[in-house]
Amino acid sequence: MDDTLLLESLLRVMRELRSQYDASARDLGLTMARARVVTMLARMEGATQSELAAALEIEPPTLKRQIDALERDGFIERREAPGDLRKRALYLTDRSRAAPTTRFLDHIRAELLQGISPEEQETVRRILDRIADNAVALSRK
Repeated sequence: MDDTLLLESLLRVMRELRSQYDASARDLGLTMARARVVTMLARMEGATQSELAAALEIEPPTLKRQIDALERDGFIERREAPGDLRKRALYLTDRSRAAPTTRFLDHIRAELLQGISPEEQETVRRILDRIADNAVALSRK
Protein backbone atom coordinates (compact mmCIF):
# COMPACT_ATOMS: atom_id res chain seq x y z
CA MET A 1 0.00 0.00 0.00
CA ASP A 2 1.16 3.52 -0.79
CA ASP A 3 1.82 5.13 2.61
CA THR A 4 0.88 8.55 1.25
CA LEU A 5 -2.71 7.35 0.82
CA LEU A 6 -3.04 6.75 4.57
CA LEU A 7 -1.69 10.20 5.37
CA GLU A 8 -3.94 11.81 2.75
CA SER A 9 -6.97 10.07 4.28
CA LEU A 10 -5.95 11.25 7.73
CA LEU A 11 -5.52 14.83 6.51
CA ARG A 12 -8.93 14.68 4.80
CA VAL A 13 -10.60 13.58 8.05
CA MET A 14 -8.83 16.39 9.93
CA ARG A 15 -9.93 19.00 7.35
CA GLU A 16 -13.55 17.85 7.51
CA LEU A 17 -13.64 17.85 11.30
CA ARG A 18 -11.96 21.25 11.44
CA SER A 19 -14.42 22.68 8.94
CA GLN A 20 -17.43 21.49 10.94
CA TYR A 21 -15.88 22.63 14.22
CA ASP A 22 -15.01 26.06 12.78
CA ALA A 23 -18.58 26.55 11.57
CA SER A 24 -19.92 25.64 15.00
CA ALA A 25 -17.53 28.09 16.69
CA ARG A 26 -18.24 30.88 14.19
CA ASP A 27 -21.97 30.60 14.84
CA LEU A 28 -21.24 31.54 18.46
CA GLY A 29 -18.83 34.34 17.60
CA LEU A 30 -15.85 32.38 18.96
CA THR A 31 -12.41 31.98 17.48
CA MET A 32 -11.18 28.44 16.93
CA ALA A 33 -8.75 28.79 19.85
CA ARG A 34 -11.48 29.95 22.24
CA ALA A 35 -13.91 27.29 21.07
CA ARG A 36 -11.21 24.70 21.76
CA VAL A 37 -10.85 26.01 25.32
CA VAL A 38 -14.61 25.79 25.88
CA THR A 39 -14.75 22.28 24.43
CA MET A 40 -11.87 21.02 26.58
CA LEU A 41 -13.27 22.66 29.71
CA ALA A 42 -16.59 20.88 29.06
CA ARG A 43 -14.67 17.63 29.62
CA MET A 44 -12.83 18.82 32.73
CA GLU A 45 -14.92 21.42 34.55
CA GLY A 46 -13.41 22.59 37.79
CA ALA A 47 -9.87 22.42 36.41
CA THR A 48 -7.37 25.11 37.24
CA GLN A 49 -5.89 27.28 34.54
CA SER A 50 -2.60 25.38 34.67
CA GLU A 51 -4.39 22.00 34.39
CA LEU A 52 -6.38 23.24 31.42
CA ALA A 53 -3.26 24.68 29.75
CA ALA A 54 -1.51 21.31 30.15
CA ALA A 55 -4.48 19.45 28.66
CA LEU A 56 -4.57 21.85 25.70
CA GLU A 57 -0.78 21.72 25.36
CA ILE A 58 -0.47 25.52 25.32
CA GLU A 59 1.37 28.01 27.50
CA PRO A 60 -0.50 29.34 30.57
CA PRO A 61 -0.13 33.03 29.52
CA THR A 62 -1.73 32.24 26.15
CA LEU A 63 -4.60 30.46 27.89
CA LYS A 64 -5.04 33.32 30.38
CA ARG A 65 -5.79 35.78 27.56
CA GLN A 66 -8.34 33.36 26.10
CA ILE A 67 -9.97 32.73 29.49
CA ASP A 68 -10.15 36.47 30.19
CA ALA A 69 -12.00 37.01 26.90
CA LEU A 70 -14.27 33.98 27.43
CA GLU A 71 -15.12 35.18 30.94
CA ARG A 72 -15.84 38.68 29.66
CA ASP A 73 -18.13 37.24 26.96
CA GLY A 74 -20.00 35.05 29.44
CA PHE A 75 -18.74 31.60 28.39
CA ILE A 76 -16.54 30.76 31.42
CA GLU A 77 -16.51 31.73 35.06
CA ARG A 78 -13.77 31.53 37.66
CA ARG A 79 -14.58 30.26 41.16
CA GLU A 80 -12.55 29.43 44.23
CA ALA A 81 -10.98 26.00 43.85
CA PRO A 82 -12.29 23.52 46.40
CA GLY A 83 -9.69 22.90 49.07
CA ASP A 84 -7.30 25.68 47.95
CA LEU A 85 -8.53 29.24 48.24
CA ARG A 86 -5.41 30.52 46.45
CA LYS A 87 -6.40 28.82 43.22
CA ARG A 88 -9.28 29.56 40.88
CA ALA A 89 -11.22 26.77 39.19
CA LEU A 90 -12.80 27.21 35.77
CA TYR A 91 -16.42 26.39 34.97
CA LEU A 92 -18.68 26.74 31.97
CA THR A 93 -21.62 29.09 32.20
CA ASP A 94 -25.13 28.12 31.16
CA ARG A 95 -24.47 29.96 27.90
CA SER A 96 -21.55 27.62 27.15
CA ARG A 97 -23.40 24.48 28.13
CA ALA A 98 -26.18 25.32 25.69
CA ALA A 99 -23.75 26.08 22.85
CA PRO A 100 -23.38 23.63 19.98
CA THR A 101 -19.59 23.85 20.26
CA THR A 102 -19.58 22.07 23.61
CA ARG A 103 -21.78 19.34 22.16
CA PHE A 104 -19.60 18.94 19.07
CA LEU A 105 -17.49 16.11 20.46
CA ASP A 106 -20.58 14.21 21.63
CA HIS A 107 -22.03 14.57 18.14
CA ILE A 108 -18.78 13.34 16.57
CA ARG A 109 -18.69 10.29 18.81
CA ALA A 110 -22.29 9.41 18.02
CA GLU A 111 -22.22 10.02 14.28
CA LEU A 112 -18.66 9.73 13.04
CA LEU A 113 -17.88 6.41 14.68
CA GLN A 114 -21.21 4.81 13.79
CA GLY A 115 -20.71 1.30 12.45
CA ILE A 116 -17.14 1.04 13.73
CA SER A 117 -16.78 -1.56 16.46
CA PRO A 118 -15.06 -0.76 19.76
CA GLU A 119 -12.26 -3.12 18.77
CA GLU A 120 -11.72 -1.32 15.45
CA GLN A 121 -11.78 2.04 17.24
CA GLU A 122 -9.11 0.81 19.66
CA THR A 123 -6.91 -0.39 16.79
CA VAL A 124 -7.21 2.94 14.99
CA ARG A 125 -6.53 4.85 18.24
CA ARG A 126 -3.33 2.87 18.83
CA ILE A 127 -2.16 3.47 15.25
CA LEU A 128 -2.94 7.20 15.41
CA ASP A 129 -1.13 7.49 18.75
CA ARG A 130 1.90 5.83 17.17
CA ILE A 131 1.77 8.23 14.20
CA ALA A 132 1.54 11.18 16.62
CA ASP A 133 4.53 9.86 18.60
CA ASN A 134 6.49 9.52 15.36
CA ALA A 135 5.57 13.12 14.44
CA VAL A 136 6.85 14.32 17.83
CA ALA A 137 10.09 12.39 17.27
CA LEU A 138 10.48 14.04 13.86
CA SER A 139 10.24 17.50 15.39
CA ARG A 140 13.07 16.65 17.81
CA LYS A 141 15.51 15.67 15.06
